[in-house]
Amino acid sequence: MIQISNRHKKLPPGQRLIEDFPVLHYGDVPEVNIETWDFTVKGLVRNPLRLSFDEFMKLPSVELWADFHCVTGWTKFDLHWKGVLFKTIAELANPLPDARYVLIFAENNYTTNLPLDIAMDNDVIFAYEYEGKPLTPEHGYPLRLVVPKRYAYKSAKWVRGIEFLQKDRPGFWEVRGYSNSADPWKEERYG
Repeated sequence: MIQISNRHKKLPPGQRLIEDFPVLHYGDVPEVNIETWDFTVKGLVRNPLRLSFDEFMKLPSVELWADFHCVTGWTKFDLHWKGVLFKTIAELANPLPDARYVLIFAENNYTTNLPLDIAMDNDVIFAYEYEGKPLTPEHGYPLRLVVPKRYAYKSAKWVRGIEFLQKDRPGFWEVRGYSNSADPWKEERYG
């Protein structure tokens, strides 16, 4: 198992350090039937995917220690995640040369977007464990995206899949005025 660290233990501008891990999300916590749950990859790929939870869990995993920054102004240091690198999924799907962006889709019609080069960073994972235990429903069970170098609204909970795109398609919060790039070190909170 690969271990990755993206711990800065330094606060981005405008952030305050907290010890707990607040639960923030849009909509209700979905009820998930793990027997029918699946993860799909579509769009500009040579190999579209549809994985059951058991199939997803058999993919190579990594452990990630990273700081977590919320657009509302809090930061928590040293969160410990376990999951599958975005890169691993991309390698399986084999994106076409035209693919430049990804749209992550989740329960409750939630979406978020990233440039493909950001999604391919060595610390972007689809997490299924937090602090050595399966994710709780409030924190995204069974699967959430973790993008440590961006504000947390890019770290979608209850992820169901990815669409590879040629052109950027803003996600749920991005079309509501939040920054498309969401870099906490540049305080890119709003568009």
